[in-house]
Formats: sequence, C-alpha cells, structure tokens
Amino acid sequence: MFYHKHPYKPFIPKGATKLIVGTLPPPRFTQRRLKERDVDFCYGSQDGLLWPILDRIFNLKLIYDNSEEAVTQRKDFLRKRGIGICDVVESSFRDKIDASDLGMKDVELRNMLQILRNYPKIDTLLFTGGNSKNGPEYFFRRHLKTSEENIQLKIVNNEPPRIHQFVLEGRLINTVSLIAPSGAANMAIGSNQLYKKLKAKNPNFNTLDFRVLQYKEFF
Repeated sequence: MFYHKHPYKPFIPKGATKLIVGTLPPPRFTQRRLKERDVDFCYGSQDGLLWPILDRIFNLKLIYDNSEEAVTQRKDFLRKRGIGICDVVESSFRDKIDASDLGMKDVELRNMLQILRNYPKIDTLLFTGGNSKNGPEYFFRRHLKTSEENIQLKIVNNEPPRIHQFVLEGRLINTVSLIAPSGAANMAIGSNQLYKKLKAKNPNFNTLDFRVLQYKEFF
C-alpha cells in the first residue's frame, strides 16, 4: 500500500481572487523521482496540460525542466495574476502506484473552507476536473457535506464547464468545473458537441486547442 501525500503546500498569493483546485500530482512527485521535463511545482508533470494551456493563453514562454527557474516563472505568473493553487486532497492510499483519481483510498481532504476564510478575496474556485468520482468537484462537495456549516452548491450553468456558487459567511463564491488538463479527459472532449463542430470547421483543431478556448474565459 502506497501512502500518497501531497508534496506541495498550497501556494496562494496575498490578495488572490482565484484558486485552482485539483486532487494529487502523480506519485513520482511524492517519491521525488521526477522525469527530465517535470517541473518541481504544482501541476508540474511533463504529461500535464495546465501549464502548456496557460503558456498558450498568456504567452509565458515557460521552461519545462527540473530547474528552480522553471518554478520561479510559475510562481511569478500566479502572483501577478492573483491566482492561487490549493488541491483539495492532502493524502490518500493506493494499492497501485499510479495517478488515477479512482485509485485513491482513505482520502484525507484539506480544510478548504478554512483556507477560503484565510484568503477573503478569493471569489472563484477553478476545479481541474468535474464531479466524477474522486474528482476535485466531487471531493469539494464531500467537504461541504461534512463541514459544520450547511453550505450547498447552487447551479448557475449546467452546460460544460459547469458553474456553481455558494455562500460562505455572507460571501458569494463561484466554482467552475473545467475539463481536466490530463490526457484521460481527451475521450470526453471528443464526444463534446462544440468540439465536434469546431473540429469539422478546422480538421487541425485538437483537444489542447479546445481546452485553451475554455480556460481562457475563466483565467
């Protein structure tokens, strides 16, 4: 049984208004066995798409390697844009050492509501995945149910990306469930009607292009 503990503390700049929320990075980040193009920071997997998406949107010219410069680039961007990163999962156990969300067992969640209290300007949570089992929205909903407050997500838009909102001590906070920035979500994108329409117009249009269009609206 592998104990998969999150290797990074939340990175939330002072005055942040948006918070990126996922689950856990691949186990190799906890094991400190990074690949050549991994970045030693949140969403740093060389196979992940979050940073390539943001790179495209903001023309960041990011470095993709194990260097401290690569980490600094990302932190500087987040500070400048007022964006934090705080995954909802603190730790889990796994029978198989892989990055599958479904493979997580005995999951320990971070206290997201307390984190939101600590950063009162945050008004938007950007889930890097939806409400499927063990996804970030799924765990956030579970966190709300087990908290002392009677907080519920209210649907604002049920079309992808789904948008909800909730009230925390009089403060309105929106949540957006973005397409996951991982290859596992490509099949879901392929069945999306908007994607099919755009692909029909431009055969070179791909799943990364589709993510860029969606993420650009909310970042």
